[in-house]
Amino acid sequence: MVKDKKKSVGRTIKSSRKEVEGVYAKTQNVVVSASVNRELPLERLATKLERAEYNPEQFPGLILKMDVPVKASALLFSSGKIICTGTKSLRDAKKAIGEIVRKLGAIGLKVKGDTNIVIQNMVASGSVGGKLNLNEIVFKFEDTEYEPEQFPGLVYKLPETPELPGARITFLLFGTGKIVITGAKSEKEIIESVYILRDKLKKGGELQ
Repeated sequence: MVKDKKKSVGRTIKSSRKEVEGVYAKTQNVVVSASVNRELPLERLATKLERAEYNPEQFPGLILKMDVPVKASALLFSSGKIICTGTKSLRDAKKAIGEIVRKLGAIGLKVKGDTNIVIQNMVASGSVGGKLNLNEIVFKFEDTEYEPEQFPGLVYKLPETPELPGARITFLLFGTGKIVITGAKSEKEIIESVYILRDKLKKGGELQ
């Protein structure tokens, strides 16, 4: 559970709506997929790339970690597919993929064509700007899960809305009003979903 006194880190997302005091969202992790459009010799890469781990008996992909130009981790597969995680923005994710392409080129594995970077998931932390009674919310809202004996947070799946058609956002709510957002594909989806959630909580009389 996130304590109120702890300074929140991450990339702050700006909203097109009128800002409400105490309401915010900060991107914590961006997961993207990409492709280098060629097969990759993972055993060779494991010996040539620094901070690379490859144990095919346990997992079919090669794990590659980096701190420059951004901090990120990536899974490389023999098909040429890449899953990159650990960055806080799409811009940084693109930098990480670009660095992987550069590393491959440096050992003679040239990459041609577009790497086709696609956001698969974005995770953010934030707040709805007030305290929440989770014991009431679990009965008033559909698509919720709350087992306080096991975990202090309430899981709420946001239904599709006209403002975010096709979005599949899931929230983790805490009594302090702090939240975790997952399933978004853009920063717009993240901050818009926070305000939609806040409006639903206020309408239901659940925002103190």
